[in-house]
Amino acid sequence: MSTARDLMITALDRKPSRPLERGDLSLALAGAEAHDLLRAEALTLDGDRIVPRLQPELGDRLLDEAAFSLLRQVPYEPLQDWLWRRGRGLTSAYLAALEQEGQVAWERVRWLPLRGGRPVLTDTEARRRAAYRWAADEPVLLTLAAAVGIRDEPAGEEPGVTDDATLTVLASVHDALMELEAVRQRRAIEEAAFANVWRGA
Repeated sequence: MSTARDLMITALDRKPSRPLERGDLSLALAGAEAHDLLRAEALTLDGDRIVPRLQPELGDRLLDEAAFSLLRQVPYEPLQDWLWRRGRGLTSAYLAALEQEGQVAWERVRWLPLRGGRPVLTDTEARRRAAYRWAADEPVLLTLAAAVGIRDEPAGEEPGVTDDATLTVLASVHDALMELEAVRQRRAIEEAAFANVWRGA
């Protein structure tokens, strides 16, 4: 089971400490994929750039897609650029994959004729495995969860992470999330200013 799948399952299984933004979760999922590709030796990092290696069979469709998406031309792609590109719509992709595998059902709501308003995890081995990693304080999973607000602790120091490449991935996810939040705040200010003009304030 990949770290990204475990993160997605954890996001569905636990009440977040703050409203969970899909864009935040998608970036964190991309970071989790980068971590797993590092572990599988499908990539290395040269500074902040991703250097692809031979593409192994990873046994996970979405992780295989992540490996296939790596740009293989020099000077290679900056890690943060790849996080933004790979992260686009990634929450929906993981949710759809879990649903297709029977790991997620949709809560039935009487006034919605097709399916309910929120996904609910079924009792599967994947859910138990993600819960085990969570209970074991697996540092990469906990750090990514903290970064998007699934747990209370802030994503500052990454406890238990000593590998430089993994630290670079976690720092890049954190920077991307900060950039996304700045974009949201800027849009909110612009929308408020437009609303004031529209009202004649």
